Amino acid sequence: MNRMNKMTVMQSVVWPLLLWPCLQTVSIPLDCREDQGGLNSCPSISQEKLLDRVIQHAELIYRVSEESCSLFEEMFIPFELQLQRNQAGYACITKALPIPSSRSEIQQISDKWLLHSVLMLVQSWIEPLVYLQTSLNLYDVAPDTLLNKTKWVSEKLISLEQGVVVLIKKMLAEGLLTTNSEQGLFHNDAQPEMLESVMRDYTLLSCFKKDAHKMETFLKLLKCRQTDIYNCA
Repeated sequence: MNRMNKMTVMQSVVWPLLLWPCLQTVSIPLDCREDQGGLNSCPSISQEKLLDRVIQHAELIYRVSEESCSLFEEMFIPFELQLQRNQAGYACITKALPIPSSRSEIQQISDKWLLHSVLMLVQSWIEPLVYLQTSLNLYDVAPDTLLNKTKWVSEKLISLEQGVVVLIKKMLAEGLLTTNSEQGLFHNDAQPEMLESVMRDYTLLSCFKKDAHKMETFLKLLKCRQTDIYNCA
């Protein structure tokens, strides 16, 4: 069985199993009045408007992650270390997730699995970003701009998680979704050396930027499918 067939089977078998626990664990903390920009499950907001707001959150998160990564490089990563990281081929913590990667895989998965892929990515990064915030606070010369950006991204990621959860609930007649997080993928080893710590933080920022772009791309593809299904690439 090839990879695409395996993914199709996974969607049909795994998706129903993942749906039940969500409503027991997800709160509804955000304001979603029509004149507000928040993300939540208020029934008055349409699915279309909620998707637009989720996309806006994802766009902002990706933009700020780019800025944070560039600022970190300027402050702490000489060009030689950038080359060393690229040559070493550091693996991202989300590599093991069943996230579609090729264009053909992405085009063939369902809207529900597309959103679930976004949710898996979002949930997988909540804990690592908390670790990153703690680690950066230990730097003697970390600028407030970098600390503020990473803190902002960490907070907005939780808001994005809530929005994606609500969006899938709106898309499913049963109103069921999982919050079965993959946060256990991340392991914080005790007290790394300073250079190792810097490179680890740089890897986290670089990988998060990459995954944030995936989140944005998947959400925009979903939007495209709902408006112009025959011309979405």
